[in-house]
Amino acid sequence: MNSVNTNPGAMIALQNLNKSNMELQQVQNRINTGLEVANAKDNGGIFAIAQRMRAEVAGYGVVQQSLDRGNATLDVSLAAGEAISDLLIEMKEKALAAADTSLDTASRSALNEDFMALRDQISTIVDNAEFNGINLIDGSTDAFVALANQDGSNTITVASEDMSLSGSIVTIGAAASFSTASQASGVASQIATSLDAVNEALARLGTKSKALEIHSTFVAKLSDTLEKGIGNLVDADMAKESAKLQSLQVKQQLGIQALSIANAAPQSVLSFFR
Repeated sequence: MNSVNTNPGAMIALQNLNKSNMELQQVQNRINTGLEVANAKDNGGIFAIAQRMRAEVAGYGVVQQSLDRGNATLDVSLAAGEAISDLLIEMKEKALAAADTSLDTASRSALNEDFMALRDQISTIVDNAEFNGINLIDGSTDAFVALANQDGSNTITVASEDMSLSGSIVTIGAAASFSTASQASGVASQIATSLDAVNEALARLGTKSKALEIHSTFVAKLSDTLEKGIGNLVDADMAKESAKLQSLQVKQQLGIQALSIANAAPQSVLSFFR
């Protein structure tokens, strides 16, 4: 039927052109964002899964920060503990030397001065073994608790090791000294006990430090795996989209030409009136 009011061919051509334009816009958005699923409108189910996984990745980022702080705190504590262990060895050496009954008073007094200087240095080290406000070896805190998973339901606890003078580990008093061979011998024995306790505490801290490092490595790998999974769900195949873009551009041009031809069809009605 020839009609100037209705043009079915133009309607169909316009529908096809609009469809091509919509598909072309979708492909251009994918190319611009690099995402096949950029929002819930693209694919509600996949977008929801990806968002949940992104939340987990963000949570593991916080876990990684917590573990890093724990590692740094333990590194400081271990460095301080090792320094204390070295100082105790030197103090034991001074005390043993002073325990020699053949020494004169002046020599023993000189050894005691060295001993007290080393003793005071332990207190200085303990007081300064702090990271981010946490000191694990001065008795000011019970433990450091690091996050272990993305929702905070699991943690890793590092117990403190009080290495202060007159404590349960370093039993040497803050005013410890000697003036006789007998006193020096007793101090040397006490230092030997403290040295063993310090080394045991260092072993415990070292074990926890290793545990934090292992878990930190695991969390980093897990986070990378989750990000890869998100990419598999939402990332666009750029080679595929590029080929599709060219196809749709040609389809769009043909649609425009088809619409132009359909729009010209009613003009044939004029020939009936010539």
